[in-house]
Amino acid sequence: MALNMDNNEVLVKVEGLSKKFCKELKTSLWYGVKDLFAGVTGRHNDGALRPKEFWAVKDINFELRRGECLGLIGHNGAGKSTLLKILNGLINPDEGKVTIKGKVGALIELGAGFNAILSGRENIYNNGAVLGFTRAEIDAKLEAIIDFAELREFIDMPVRNYSSGMKVRLGFAVAAQMEPDVLIIDEVLAVGDLGFMLKCFKTIDQILPNTAIIFVSHSMPMISRICTHVILMSSGASQFQGENVSKAIDLYYQSFLVNEDSNVVFTDNSVEFKKASIENIKIENNRYKINWRDTINLKFTIKNYTLKKTPYISFAIYDKEQRGVAEVFPENQISNNLEPNTEIDFYFIFRNLNLSKGIYNITLTASEFPEKNFYYKIHKALTIQVEHDIQIWTPFLIDSELKKISK
Repeated sequence: MALNMDNNEVLVKVEGLSKKFCKELKTSLWYGVKDLFAGVTGRHNDGALRPKEFWAVKDINFELRRGECLGLIGHNGAGKSTLLKILNGLINPDEGKVTIKGKVGALIELGAGFNAILSGRENIYNNGAVLGFTRAEIDAKLEAIIDFAELREFIDMPVRNYSSGMKVRLGFAVAAQMEPDVLIIDEVLAVGDLGFMLKCFKTIDQILPNTAIIFVSHSMPMISRICTHVILMSSGASQFQGENVSKAIDLYYQSFLVNEDSNVVFTDNSVEFKKASIENIKIENNRYKINWRDTINLKFTIKNYTLKKTPYISFAIYDKEQRGVAEVFPENQISNNLEPNTEIDFYFIFRNLNLSKGIYNITLTASEFPEKNFYYKIHKALTIQVEHDIQIWTPFLIDSELKKISK
């Protein structure tokens, strides 16, 4: 158990942290020799980039106190893992300073810190010792670690025979059950199954008041669930930083929406989608902004090439993470006779949209009947942005009110 429980105590302080790498191994080795010679002679590099070098991490600053969780988000290659390795002492920064108080537990690479030829039990003692715990302290936690990892049957088997999920179970069990002052977690939790992930987050909830956590994930619902602060990284630098987790996540999603085009998923060349719009709503940044609970009138134009009857139009709605959240099968669709090479306008009404705040894409499908004999399917035929004061991460915000209170 952490000894100092002062919640105002800064456990992690990062000042002007920067790290550069070279894109070529041979050049990197040559630069290393030059830096070694410069260190001996006292003529240090001024910090400027040399040819073929780039900043993997550039000028990162933050403080983290007990009871706080910092989320690091950004695209692959943004510098998140490099920053974690610096914080965990695996690599040294070129500039800046890291100050960490207390014991540090880290789960940043699958199987990192494990000796493959030793058993799970032996690795528990090794990892506990690295964290700074005595054998007696590890003895007191051993059974809880084995139970949490759900590996009792395999605990005396060499770790090299463990699956990736088993390694994650053991790694997180050691890191969390030993109750470090600072816990560093990378995306490796995604390897575990859903049941274990839920157990991990329940444990994080329990230990967070006495711990400072740094958490890297590409799952924004996970970030929004546990993080009190967020740094959005891009090309090694901080693009956004602060306590407004929702704003950081919105910026993260927006970075994926630039220059996106509609995609035809399937076509038999009998019909073609031409355009879509929402009546009386102006389009901004390729999105129609509407308010929660709005009723919207949509117009879709399709060109018919060979069909003799009007196709049935249905829709699917996807959220920012491309999860399907709703299906729409409009009523009162009548199959009329069609002429070839003509355009048809379809008008639909979506009533009282209870979609929560966020960006949604509408997929359009043309078929003979609902879910039968498909002619055409296009993803992102139309994009809407639902506006609301409350930021939540479930797909629906149900319209409700308090009816009465009785005693």
